[in-house]
Amino acid sequence: MKFSNFVLIAAAASTAVAAPAKEQKKRASVFQCCSEAMSLELSLAKTPFLALMYVMVTREYTPANCLKGKDFTFPDPSAINTLIGKRMNIFRIQFLMERLVPGSMTGSYNEEYLANLTSVVNAVTKAGSYAVLDPHNFGRYNGQIISSTADFQTFWRNLAGKFKSNNLVIFDTNNEYHDMDQTLVLNLNQAAINGIRAAGATSQYIFVEGNSYTGAWTWANVNDNLKALTDPQNKIVYEMHQYLDSDGSGTSASCVSTTIGKERVTAATQWLKDNGKVGILGEFAGGVNDQCRTAISGMLEYLAQNTDVWKGALWWAAGPWWGDYMFNMEPPSGAAYVGMLDILEPYLG
Repeated sequence: MKFSNFVLIAAAASTAVAAPAKEQKKRASVFQCCSEAMSLELSLAKTPFLALMYVMVTREYTPANCLKGKDFTFPDPSAINTLIGKRMNIFRIQFLMERLVPGSMTGSYNEEYLANLTSVVNAVTKAGSYAVLDPHNFGRYNGQIISSTADFQTFWRNLAGKFKSNNLVIFDTNNEYHDMDQTLVLNLNQAAINGIRAAGATSQYIFVEGNSYTGAWTWANVNDNLKALTDPQNKIVYEMHQYLDSDGSGTSASCVSTTIGKERVTAATQWLKDNGKVGILGEFAGGVNDQCRTAISGMLEYLAQNTDVWKGALWWAAGPWWGDYMFNMEPPSGAAYVGMLDILEPYLG
């Protein structure tokens, strides 16, 4: 999801501010990613998956906008519980690296921010659901492309060390790398993997993301080199995002056609199969209208028919400050919660 003012918000797991402003640019759980067994000794490809939900929040960082409750907030645990009650079982918890480690990527933590983040993670995982830690930084720190793989590896070694004993935590290397050197994207992902494992976090899955906003529809052409990523624990999951408006940015409530969802993930599905990889749709959404409802249902059905490589899908987004945002899944009155939940329910746990 592309944003101009980078205002993102969540329903159950991170920090937030005002309304988001974006820039251009079932059956009983057929999926296999998010059951209790997933974090144990079984391989991801063989574990039962039931998932659908994206939770995130935060605002572009500057030293002057660091007040919780004014410049950002964290999700409401009661909203998490409501969504878990709807059989959603994976929550992507967004945070900003600059808020967590304001001095430098390798520096000391803002302990209050870390405590709030940890509290949300614990609320999710104590309920038996998965918490995805998502640095929502677009491959950047303080507005600059992250170029030091050593610093990035240290950032992840330090953070993973905080959560290494929680098997229900998943590490997402960074949200939506874009407009970056492709080899750098590969190397940053590998550095994150190396740092996480060096911290002793060996039981958790790692979500890796690609360039060009990690789009599924461009994945095979843009991110083919990411097939070279290695993990001694063999727990890499390729996270892709897909929106169904004309430019795939998720800035419009319209969908191109009733079949566009399936069409935009078909090539990525083949890439996963050809390379022996597994993936997850880490963000998707569409407006509350008949065309989008049909397109999303078709896409989810296609993913459900290909659970050998697709391990789930996470709706974008929910949170206490989303207000009248067109994709808001925040209970009880978010537009998508009211108007789209019924088409997601057949694919939930």
